[in-house]
Amino acid sequence: MHSSLLLVMTAAALGTGLAILASAWLTARVIAKSLEPMVSVSTGVLLGAALLHLLPESMDKGMDHHDVFGLLLAGLLFFFVLEKFSIFRHSHHHEHDGHDHHHGFDRQEAGRGGLLIVVGDSLHNFADGLLIASAFLVDSQLGLVTTLSVVLHEIPQQTGDYLVLRNAGIARAKALRLMVIAGVAAVIGAALGYTLFTQIQGLLPYALVLAAASFLYVAVADLIPQMQQRIRIGESLVQLLCIGAGVALVATLAQVLHHHH
Repeated sequence: MHSSLLLVMTAAALGTGLAILASAWLTARVIAKSLEPMVSVSTGVLLGAALLHLLPESMDKGMDHHDVFGLLLAGLLFFFVLEKFSIFRHSHHHEHDGHDHHHGFDRQEAGRGGLLIVVGDSLHNFADGLLIASAFLVDSQLGLVTTLSVVLHEIPQQTGDYLVLRNAGIARAKALRLMVIAGVAAVIGAALGYTLFTQIQGLLPYALVLAAASFLYVAVADLIPQMQQRIRIGESLVQLLCIGAGVALVATLAQVLHHHH
C-alpha cells in the first residue's frame, strides 16, 4: 500500500524537528555528553538499514545483483567527491568534544554567519527527504525503518551543528532558526521525491541503492573513524555495544512491522 504525501513529508521533518527540540530544551553540556553514544547507535542503524534492508529490497524489486553493486560503488565514489567539495557534510565534531581541534575550529566550520552549515545541511536533508519518499513508495515498512535510520542519524548531526553554531558566536535563537531553514529542505526533498517516484516507478530500486551508498558512506567514512579516536578498552566496548544496539533496533523494528503488515 502506497503512503500518502502528508505522511512522507511528516516523516522527513521528524529528524530535524526532534533535533531542534533537543537543542532548544537541553543545555550545550548535556548535548555534548550525549553525542558520543548517539553517534555509535547511529552507526549501527545506518549499517543495518543499508545492508539488511535497502540493498536486499532493491534486488527484490528486480535489479540485477551486478547492477546493484556497480551502482553502490559509483554512489560511494560520488559521495566521496561531494564531500571533497564540502557539499555533503556530516561533521559531528566541535571544539570541546575531546578531539584535538584548534581554537576557532567551530567558527571556520560554521562559515560566515552559519552559511556553510545551512548549505551543507540543506543538501544533506534534501537527499534524506528523497530517500524517505522512495522508501515509503516501495513499502510502508521500509519507509518506517528508513525514517528511523534518518532520525537517529539526524539528531546527533543536527545537535552537533547547533553546538558548532553556538561556539562560533551565533545567538541561540539564530542558531535554531538556521536549523529550521536547513530542515525545510528535507520536506521539500520528500515532496519532490514522492511526485517524481510516483510518476516513474522504475527509478525506485536505483534510489534505494543510492540511499544505501549514502548510509554506508556516512557510517564508514565519517562515524567509524571518529569513534576510532577513542582507544580505551572500556570506551571501545561501549561503542561496540551501541553499534550492536543500533543494528538490533533496525532488525527488530523490521520484524515487528513485518508481523503487523
